[in-house]
Amino acid sequence: MPSTPYLLAVLAIVFGITFALRAVPFAALRGLRTSATARHLAMWMPVGILAILAVTALHGTITAEPRAALPALLAVAVTAGAHLAFGRRTILSVGIGTTVYVVLVNAF
Repeated sequence: MPSTPYLLAVLAIVFGITFALRAVPFAALRGLRTSATARHLAMWMPVGILAILAVTALHGTITAEPRAALPALLAVAVTAGAHLAFGRRTILSVGIGTTVYVVLVNAF
């Protein structure tokens, strides 16, 4: 078993590294607050990430089970419509789209 001073040194090092890793983003953020590029990325990144996620999920669904392609595409359309119709409430629209997908897959 390691000695107590050794364990305390390890804990101090781990604490220092953890603290530094958590502080660096806040220090870097100070310079990005006035950046036009950062504002532009903040506006478009969520849309881009969701698009990549949707394409990846649809690709996986369609290649794994080709007969589920139509229900998947219809569920995506319903999700987008619900998102626009219900005031951009993400959880509600994703829940409705998921429900539509499950019903359509089990119905056909």
